[in-house]
Amino acid sequence: MNYPPTIQKLIDIFSKFPTVGQRTASRFAFYLIKKNEKEIEELTLAISNLKKNIKLCRLCLNPFEPLEKGKEICSICANPARKKNLLCIVEKESDFLAIEKTKKYPGLYFILGETALSLKKANVDKERIKILEERIKKYHEITEIILATNPTTEGQATALYLERILKPFNKKITHLGRGLPTGGELEYADEETLSSALEGRK
Repeated sequence: MNYPPTIQKLIDIFSKFPTVGQRTASRFAFYLIKKNEKEIEELTLAISNLKKNIKLCRLCLNPFEPLEKGKEICSICANPARKKNLLCIVEKESDFLAIEKTKKYPGLYFILGETALSLKKANVDKERIKILEERIKKYHEITEIILATNPTTEGQATALYLERILKPFNKKITHLGRGLPTGGELEYADEETLSSALEGRK
């Protein structure tokens, strides 16, 4: 038995979400069927506003909501108190937020968006690498680049991939110190562990 085309279309869309398989996508679709028209309208409006109101920072690629029309830089990159000589590269937005919550890192960021495997395949992520290279070329005050990738096999491969790319820039390249469990994710680490990893980078 096949689902009606409209339901199957929604399942196919949800299946493209990270970590979502066909079974979970089906649950999402049938969950929405039970919702009333007002709740569905709220969801569609929220999705529409997401694309309309959220921009990617021109420097770090962090999603942000500009308070002024035409603003291209997020509040962190625009903050004069942040140390311009430190650039922390993270895999995803949740890693960026995890480090910010420690309140121990005073520098700037760059969000890769993916791991090494995806970076080598996806054109959109190759574009991010180009943006990263241009940023390092343009902003000469950067003296240290922190590779804050996850302590997973993919994260370590990503760090090695970035080291090869960044080596010609002759910048100091450091990694997060020990304390993070191997195979874990930065977004799930507690603030004290992340703080120690930042302070113990080498």
